[in-house]
Amino acid sequence: MRVVITGATGGIGFAVAEAFAKAGHEVVLADLNESALQEKTALLLAAGWQAHYSVLDVTNAQQISDCAARFPADILINNAGIQHVARLEDFPPEQWRLLLEVMLTGPAMLTRAMLPAMRERNFGRVINIGSIHALVASPFKSAYVAAKHGLLGFSKVIALENADKNFTINTICPAYVKTPLVEKQIAAQAKEHNLTEQQVIEQIMLAPMPQKAFIDVSEIAATALFLCQEGAKHITAQTLVLDGGWTAR
Repeated sequence: MRVVITGATGGIGFAVAEAFAKAGHEVVLADLNESALQEKTALLLAAGWQAHYSVLDVTNAQQISDCAARFPADILINNAGIQHVARLEDFPPEQWRLLLEVMLTGPAMLTRAMLPAMRERNFGRVINIGSIHALVASPFKSAYVAAKHGLLGFSKVIALENADKNFTINTICPAYVKTPLVEKQIAAQAKEHNLTEQQVIEQIMLAPMPQKAFIDVSEIAATALFLCQEGAKHITAQTLVLDGGWTAR
């Protein structure tokens, strides 16, 4: 099956791409950075796996259309994400809108572009990479939290609209994953909260999590693979939470 993964050169995206490629799927890495795409695709090809890449800005309607036409997906993984940490009154309006475009409108429009071929084949799997912040909130992340909360509602609607086909859409919501995106957040939150970076990790990121550990990218990849198995064909419109017990409190 063909798997299209957005944000595919990042920590989570590439881990998912490797897992699907290793499992025998044809993977398409989609991202903004062509040189990074070439490098990561070459790594997969060197391992003997099927891999292609597509330069894709998920806020660009033409690039979305081109990607869907060139690489119609059996499995779509909406993973592209960005972050900005600031109080709302200090949040640049254009940056607020960009986060919503990348993490809510982008997945919706790419799913929209991929859906007709999925329905025609009577098979489709859409997996959104959400966040613990699709379920809870943290200060200084209004745009990110709004986008991730919206992703859950979007997924439920698309599941209902396509329940007549062999189609599922689900959202994986991990707690903090140690990726470059989170590393940048640590520095930004240290500044906002007037804490050291180690204090941010201990007092903000891991404090609500009973297991006190970052989620590994391999856990997200394994969950995505599970959602594409035959045994998961009736799991749809669901939120799979990898949070070490955070939301149990």
